[in-house]
Amino acid sequence: MKKWLPLSLISVGLLVACNNDSGSDTTESTDASPTTDAIAEELRVGYPAQPESLDPYITTAVATRDITRHFYEALVTINEDFEVVPMLAESIEESDDGKTITFNLRQGVLFHNGKEMIAEDVVASMERWKETTTQGRSNLEHASFVEVDDYTVELQLDEPSSIILNVLAEVVQIAAIMPKEIVDEADGTGVKEYVGTGPFEFVDWQTDQHIHMQRFEDYVPSDEEASGLSGHKEALIENLYFEFVTDSSTRIAGLQTGEYDVIVNVPLDNAEQLEAQPDVELVTALGSLQTGIFNEEEGVFTDPLMRQAVNTAIDNRAIMLGAYVSEEFFTLGAGIMFEDQVDWHSLAGEEYYFQNDPDQALEMLDEAGYDGEEVVILVARDYDALYNTAVVLHQQLEELGMNAVLEVTDWPTYLELSDDPSNFDIAITSFSTRLIPHQYPTLSKRAAYVGWTKSEELDRLLDEIKEQPTQEEAFEVFEELQVQFYEDMPMLNIGKSSGLTGVRSNVHNYEDLIGPILWNTTIE
Repeated sequence: MKKWLPLSLISVGLLVACNNDSGSDTTESTDASPTTDAIAEELRVGYPAQPESLDPYITTAVATRDITRHFYEALVTINEDFEVVPMLAESIEESDDGKTITFNLRQGVLFHNGKEMIAEDVVASMERWKETTTQGRSNLEHASFVEVDDYTVELQLDEPSSIILNVLAEVVQIAAIMPKEIVDEADGTGVKEYVGTGPFEFVDWQTDQHIHMQRFEDYVPSDEEASGLSGHKEALIENLYFEFVTDSSTRIAGLQTGEYDVIVNVPLDNAEQLEAQPDVELVTALGSLQTGIFNEEEGVFTDPLMRQAVNTAIDNRAIMLGAYVSEEFFTLGAGIMFEDQVDWHSLAGEEYYFQNDPDQALEMLDEAGYDGEEVVILVARDYDALYNTAVVLHQQLEELGMNAVLEVTDWPTYLELSDDPSNFDIAITSFSTRLIPHQYPTLSKRAAYVGWTKSEELDRLLDEIKEQPTQEEAFEVFEELQVQFYEDMPMLNIGKSSGLTGVRSNVHNYEDLIGPILWNTTIE
C-alpha cells in the first residue's frame, strides 16, 4: 500500500483572486487562512442564469456548479495549481496493483442536518454518482465503493487507472457527499433536500428570484492552507444570495449602484465602462471551450460528413469576435485542451481546424446528399457570448446555403430541450477547463450526453489513455484521440475564451477557479 501524492495537472497556477486592498485587478490572495473576526451580514451575487437543479449529479449546468460548490464537498478536489488533493478524505492510499484506492475519512465532519459524515454516507453518495453522472458512467462502469469501517472506504477497480482521482475531482458534476438517507430517497428528478458538509448551508430557492444560503455555524474546516477549491474554508458572510438577473445591463447597473456586490459574466463590450469606475474591480475568470454540439441521434448530423462540412466551412475567428469583442479575450487553436495544460495540450489535427473553406464544405454537403433540411441551432439568451456565437454561426450557415434556424430560449428551457434529440441539430454551449480529456462528456458514447456521440473509437482511445503507465505515453495516445475527434466531430472546437467578473471594492479575498469562490471572502 502506498500513499497517494497529489497529481500535478497544470504547470501554471490558474487561480485568480481579487484582494482590493492591493489596488490591483488580479492578484494572488494574501489571506489564505482567514480567521473569523467579523461576520458580514450579506453578500449578493448578480448571476445570469437560474440552475435547472441543485443536484449536481443530474446536470452539467454551470449555474449548478457555481452555486452548489458552496454547500457541497467531495472526497477530493483541486488546489490552485490544479493538483488533486484530499478534501473530505484525510488521506488516500493505493494498493500495489493499483486496483484498490483507500480513502481514510476525516472524523467529526458534520452535515448541515447535524449528523456526522461516515462511510455509509460516502458509499451511498459515490455509488449514486457512479451510476448517474457522465463521469461515473464513462470511467467507473465496473468499479465499486465499499465500506470498510465508519471512517474508511475502498474504491475497488477492475483495472488500474492512472486518471481515477482526476475523475473523482470533477468540478462540474461534483462528487458531493450527502447523507445516506437523502441519497436513498433520490429519484430521476434528483435529491429532495440539499444537505452537504460545506461552509454554507442551503436556505431556500425563490424561483426566478434567488437562491439563499447562510453560514453553517458548525462547519468543520480542513487544517490545510486554503488553495483553490481545497484547504481551509470559512464562511465570513452570514447570508449569501445568488440573484438571478438575466439582463446584462441590469447586472451592470446593480454593480454600479451597489445592489450587487459581485456580478458574473460581465459583457466584454462593457469592460472599459466598468474599469473607469473607481469602486469596481474586474477579475479575469478562467476560460471555456466554445462549442456547438452536433445531434448524432437523429437529423442531418447523424452523417459524420455533414458534421465535417460545417467544421470545414466556419470562420472561427469571426464567430469568436462576435462573441468576445476583442482577441484579447479569446484564442484559436486545434487543441481541445488549454494551452497552459502542458501535459495535455496538442495541435494534432490542426489541418482540420479553422479551415474557413466554404467551397470545400459545399462539395461535402453535396456528397452527403444535403437537400435543404432544416438545421436548428439551439441557444440560451442568458449567456451573451453563447447567444452571439449562435447568431454568427447561424449567419455563416445561411451564407453556405443551409436552411439554418435559430431557436433562442432561457437557460432552464435550453437544458430541457437539449435533452431531447427531436428539438435541435446543433446545441451551443461551452465547457469550462477540464483536468483531463475524459471530462469532456461529448467524447464518450458511454456518457450518453447531449449529442449522443456514437464513436466507439473515441471510447477505445479514452480507455487506452487510462491504461498508460506514464504521462508521456498517455499523451501519445491523446494525440491520436484528438485527430480522431476531428474525424468523428462530435462537437465544434470554435475557440477558447476568458470571461470577466465584476467585484465591488469593499469585497475582499474574492477568488475564481472555474467559477466563483465565496468562502474566505469578506465584505465591509
